[in-house]
Amino acid sequence: MKEMQFAPELYIQRGTRDLQFYEKALGAMELRRFSNDDGSIHVAELSVGDQVFHLHEETNNSTTLCPAKAHCTTVIIGLFVPDVDVVMSNALKAGALILAAARDYEYGYRQGQFKDPFGHVWMIQKKI
Repeated sequence: MKEMQFAPELYIQRGTRDLQFYEKALGAMELRRFSNDDGSIHVAELSVGDQVFHLHEETNNSTTLCPAKAHCTTVIIGLFVPDVDVVMSNALKAGALILAAARDYEYGYRQGQFKDPFGHVWMIQKKI
């Protein structure tokens, strides 16, 4: 593992059982999961390449709302990938809402943006 690494902790709706979106859209691998008694996800650890992120189910703590419930997000998750168009296409097929189609920008990036089924916004990008 790298000496320092970001590991976002994303909140999802209470009662979620299915995380296939991340596998289909981003090629994520589920590393481990802790489930609640009803089978819903308490916490799941996933990886995309050598990056790790966690999904936590909402709790009664008002500081941990998923974006879908809050109807907003305060963070865009940037993910550098080898092929922006492939990831954007996979995300759409997996159920994402495309917010900005992939395109080249004058500052040297190809970027596209989507919202996942849980309300998290992702910026898929590559230096060009």
